Amino acid sequence: MKKNMFIISLTLLVGLFTISLVLMPANARAKNIKVGVIDCYSGPAAFFGKDALNGFKLALKDINAKGVLGNKIEFTTRDSKFKVDLALNFAKELVLREDVDILVGTINSGAALAISQAVAKKEKVPFIAWISKSENITGKKGHRYVFSAGENTAMAGKSGGVALATKPYTTYWIAGDDYEYGHAIADAAWRNLKARKPEVKVIGKSWWKVGEPDLVPYVTSIMAAKPDAVIFATGGASMVNIMKTIKATGMADKMGIYIHSATDHAVLKPLGMNAPEGVMGTIDYNFYHPDISANRSFVNKYKAAYGNPPGFPAFQAYITAHFIAEAYRKAGSLDTEKFIDALEGLQIQSPAGRIEMRACDHQAILPMNFGVTKLSPELGVAISSDIYTLRGAEVMPSCEEIMKARGQ
Repeated sequence: MKKNMFIISLTLLVGLFTISLVLMPANARAKNIKVGVIDCYSGPAAFFGKDALNGFKLALKDINAKGVLGNKIEFTTRDSKFKVDLALNFAKELVLREDVDILVGTINSGAALAISQAVAKKEKVPFIAWISKSENITGKKGHRYVFSAGENTAMAGKSGGVALATKPYTTYWIAGDDYEYGHAIADAAWRNLKARKPEVKVIGKSWWKVGEPDLVPYVTSIMAAKPDAVIFATGGASMVNIMKTIKATGMADKMGIYIHSATDHAVLKPLGMNAPEGVMGTIDYNFYHPDISANRSFVNKYKAAYGNPPGFPAFQAYITAHFIAEAYRKAGSLDTEKFIDALEGLQIQSPAGRIEMRACDHQAILPMNFGVTKLSPELGVAISSDIYTLRGAEVMPSCEEIMKARGQ
């Protein structure tokens, strides 16, 4: 009897040991760093989301070839369709059901703020915004678990305001998308312009619903008012539309026009040679600027993989992946809190040069390029001409200003 029990026990132990050996590779795979990507992959803003995803995948190809603490970075995507409620529901699902380690995305600033506050902060899961540009994300609404790898409205507004202050315009019209980003970029550009050129004044404003299909009535009404210049506060869902409308109405021939991201390739590519010339814009990345080896290498790899040059979303998602990988390597652990500590103040090499994730507000310190759209027959698209660059430290609010905004 004892002998039989011994044989049975031994058989069970051997069986359990065999099962554990079989499951070991699965367990090892389960330890991979899992990223939940929430972005817009359908509708007018989809070209931004797809550009970002391509940049992220390109970075992961090199990162995973080397590995991160013996593991790889994997990801799963969700299409927010540019809707805040949908993005928020997906964020909850990815954290609570898919057990992701990190959330990244999204082009919609309202969605980014919702995810930051209701999921990242509550569940203590890092969220890295890679296209959303509201300064509130890492400004007054910032916290330990939210980061931004793209420029924000404070940075864009300051660079735009600095540039517009050098122009001869006095009367302005402000128009744009009636949501978080639209108002944030308009406020930032205007306050910085006003601070440098007090005599400027707003003679009118127009706000439309996000994704409104026909912008011609708004533009013709603005043109009838004859301001010296217009600040368009349009986000991803309206960028191509407003550029088409400017071209169709000949608006740029009659007055100055400034739109943040108007000079980006992701915006200009869908327009081809039908883009309007003479539109002023700011952006943190152009595939032809800066002309340095790191940028040329990134562009060549991106073109080889996807057949066209990268826009700013690809750049921002690309550096997001490298920030994630380098932070885990620096932390020497997959622990979330150690990852956050390592990401604060981390510097990485990028296609635009060395970039730091500022510790005080978790905002990437990025350069801002101001330029004017100009058709390039050689490339078959419009590009940014007469570029001049303001360094990140020149356009960012101070840490003291951030803490004051947060009430700290």
